[in-house]
Amino acid sequence: MQIEKGKRELTLFEAQKLSEIYNITFDELLASQETKHTVSIIKDKGKKYEKEKNMEIRVQKKDLKKFKKVLLYILDKVGAKPNVGETVIYKLLYFIDFDYYEKFEENLIGATYIKNHHGPTPVEFKTIVEQMEKSKMLERVKSKYFQYEQKKYLPLVPPDLSDLSAQEIQHIDEVLSRLSWKTAKELSDYSHTDTPWMVHEDGEKISYESVFYRDEDHSVRNYEDEL
Repeated sequence: MQIEKGKRELTLFEAQKLSEIYNITFDELLASQETKHTVSIIKDKGKKYEKEKNMEIRVQKKDLKKFKKVLLYILDKVGAKPNVGETVIYKLLYFIDFDYYEKFEENLIGATYIKNHHGPTPVEFKTIVEQMEKSKMLERVKSKYFQYEQKKYLPLVPPDLSDLSAQEIQHIDEVLSRLSWKTAKELSDYSHTDTPWMVHEDGEKISYESVFYRDEDHSVRNYEDEL
């Protein structure tokens, strides 16, 4: 009743169960949810900056076919690194998507990300990986990184870059160069101080529009050159 009256948002578990009950895809269920938020940002050790804006949480242009190609490209470039397990891949996808949106005001993949305890999580990842496993495009393996259990994904086919522009490839390479050497904890901690993660509640979809409220430690766009 609370969900129907708009008093609270669906959790990820509830959304998955509802999609099964009503025989619709998880993506279709998420696409029908539109929420507005007020953004309040606190930074610089207690100095408060408030910027209010009605932000519609929606993905302007989702390309799941491109998701597969970007994932394969990431795995081909950095998947063999010992630190790159599932959590690191989640964060690399997030920063690839959200940094691109901040710089160019358009989606690269446009995946749906939700806020959880470990940082932004791409909702479509599990379905995409299952499809790619069935198609023999990648394989899932278990390993250890120091004392921690780790899920790794290894590419079985070379990446297909036919649908990626030179600008998109350059952008992905820049993100991988900047972030792929970090551990899962370092990337999670870094994502936790990024405005899009900070201004949403646990389990909520993260609005792409919130990238325009980033601080200087996370912003990848030079706004001064545009003045």
